[in-house]
Amino acid sequence: MSCAGCAFNNTVTEEKVDIYNWLNDLPDTSDQSDIVEVKFKTTRKEFYRNTDDIPLKRGDKVIVATSPGHDVGEVTLTGYLAEKQFDRKVKNKRRYTLNTIYRKATENDLQVLASARKIEKSTLIRSRQLAADLGLDMKIGEVEYRGDGKKAIFYYIADGRVDFRELIKLYAREFRIKVEMKQIGARQEAGLVGGIGSCGRELCCSSWRTDFSSISSDAAQKQGLSPSAQKMAGACGKLKCCLLYELDTYMEARQEFPEELMYLEMSKGIAKPLKTDYLKKEIWFTIEGDATSGTFALSLKEVKDIIQQNKRGKKPELPKKEVPGADEIGWQTMNNESIDRFENKNPRKNKPRKKKNNYRGRRQKDNRQRNQKS
Repeated sequence: MSCAGCAFNNTVTEEKVDIYNWLNDLPDTSDQSDIVEVKFKTTRKEFYRNTDDIPLKRGDKVIVATSPGHDVGEVTLTGYLAEKQFDRKVKNKRRYTLNTIYRKATENDLQVLASARKIEKSTLIRSRQLAADLGLDMKIGEVEYRGDGKKAIFYYIADGRVDFRELIKLYAREFRIKVEMKQIGARQEAGLVGGIGSCGRELCCSSWRTDFSSISSDAAQKQGLSPSAQKMAGACGKLKCCLLYELDTYMEARQEFPEELMYLEMSKGIAKPLKTDYLKKEIWFTIEGDATSGTFALSLKEVKDIIQQNKRGKKPELPKKEVPGADEIGWQTMNNESIDRFENKNPRKNKPRKKKNNYRGRRQKDNRQRNQKS
């Protein structure tokens, strides 16, 4: 997760829940539908009608109708794509109110919005203090001011039902705005705050993902992933959403594997399965009670053949593509190494150094002896 003052949080927040226009190279389809998708500060997106046929394109800032007042948002989809997105996202269309787009935002509208954005952090800190003073078991995760600065949405997290009627009155008196409380989950909070995932990329919930499906630990088990809770948890503390991305592919690959327990009878003993690679269609085995046998991989076809041989009472030999285990590698290394490997085997280095022939010193000594005799 990123802190509120770092450069990442200041630059990426405005680009959350971005969308790619796959029909960018095709002719404009805005005349086929008046539905427009508009995104706001956080991961919130709403649909509106362009009843006045305002020429809009992706990235335009627009003034949209709210109840009451107005808000400022950014156009993300228009025309045919927006209509398809509306059909996919909105399940009960009768209860969904499609408000209208007033006009494009002016420079004055954007300045009012920027002024409201500047006080959101101080409002968030103060709102948390007021909620704590009332003793409410809840956490204010984010505050989003409306474009006209007259209303704010307070996103909160709570395990159970919270009676915040007194808190709403307190917020209205303190901040002099209309208050809307919206409950969110841990995944939605991570999307609001933003951050970098363990993969090194921006969090999916803050960049493009808006629907959050329930994820169970079976998703990791079915893909043969590590059962470590620390590795499986995302920035929100829940199971990572990306566990579902390739689940269908793994489920399809699992159908080719035998359903019975894959303990194989080999000539050396019982081969116990350790790891299954569903995409490579390989299974890693080890011989029970034999540490020197190591681990070995068998293809799915080989496993099925051995199962059929076991049913006929045959026990095949171990495959030649055997990979030695850790214990075997350790003993091999110890046996190949010698005790005197640290001794100096170069005899030249052990010889005593010869004295240098000091010609000048001997000459001076001979001269002194001659002088004494004379």
